[in-house]
Amino acid sequence: MRVDVFTIFPSMFEVFLDFGVIGRAVEQGRLEVRVHDLRAGAGDPHRSVDDAPFGGGAGMVMMPEPLFKAVEQADSPRPLYLLGPAGRRFDQAIARELASREGFSLLCGRYEGVDQRVREHLVDEELSLGDFVLAGGEIGSMAVIEAVGRLVPGVLGNEHSAAEDSFSDGLLEYPHYTRPAEFRGWPVPEVLRSGDHGRVERWRKAQSLARTMALRPDLVDARGGLSEEERSLLDEFGLP
Repeated sequence: MRVDVFTIFPSMFEVFLDFGVIGRAVEQGRLEVRVHDLRAGAGDPHRSVDDAPFGGGAGMVMMPEPLFKAVEQADSPRPLYLLGPAGRRFDQAIARELASREGFSLLCGRYEGVDQRVREHLVDEELSLGDFVLAGGEIGSMAVIEAVGRLVPGVLGNEHSAAEDSFSDGLLEYPHYTRPAEFRGWPVPEVLRSGDHGRVERWRKAQSLARTMALRPDLVDARGGLSEEERSLLDEFGLP
């Protein structure tokens, strides 16, 4: 998979692309991330990418010309997404959608935003991480790359890891435990030490259901509520 990123701060991505799951994916050649400097499309000696807004107002606006030039010179994969507050809310479903593609591109806004003509004639869509404000789209782009990159086949060491993640089936993930079996008087649940793999799977599904109902009931509602089988599973382990 190839992902192109357009930003005025390309150096922000250097460390990010060297470590963790994404770093390994890049090293193994399963993921290619090309970072482009938007200032390369600037036409003045100062490499300016922003100017004052027409009509007045606070802040600066990213100009269309350098952004169009930078994207057009790169011959980057489509679709091209602008990271911005008006975008479609990024979630695991969109991550899976992007992971099924051969590539896509991300445009990082800055300042007060981008010229409207960039939205209307350059990008294909906008993506948003949520209803809060960041200084720019770089952190959002990294989040998208990591969420999508770990879904690319072969990137995770265990092929079942992504399938069991939170939100993979519309639920939060079940609780995890590791050694020691008892810590400060708090034991690991007996079922996880039983060796009964079928019971362990049922317990995990029940815990996932109960945790989602307690912390994110909206996710359960979005799935159409609980099925009779799921209610029976909760009853089996005495969960509300």
